[in-house]
Amino acid sequence: MLLLLLLQLLLQLQQLLLLLLLLLLLLLPLLLLLMLLLLLLLLLLLLLLLQLLLLLLLLQLLILLLLLLLPLMLILLLLLLLLLLLQLLLLLQQILLPLLLVMLVLILHCYCYYYYF
Repeated sequence: MLLLLLLQLLLQLQQLLLLLLLLLLLLLPLLLLLMLLLLLLLLLLLLLLLQLLLLLLLLQLLILLLLLLLPLMLILLLLLLLLLLLQLLLLLQQILLPLLLVMLVLILHCYCYYYYF
């Protein structure tokens, strides 16, 4: 009797183990798929972080380049302003020189007219 009971218990244990194995076999592809999705998500996050770090590095390089080129840009700006001032002086010279000559002629004419008459 005890042997029969032991046999039944072993049979139930075997059925339970088979059921667990079947359940594991059914869930294994799902678990693998879930792990693969998690791995892909982790890889995407890593790539995003790498891209962000690369963008920050590029931004730092750009700021450094701007800081290095700032004195050169200021010198070029000062030269440009000097050139514009020189151009303005030349333009004023072209306008003012004939005007000064006309004023000189008028002054001389008035002086001569006053002196002789």
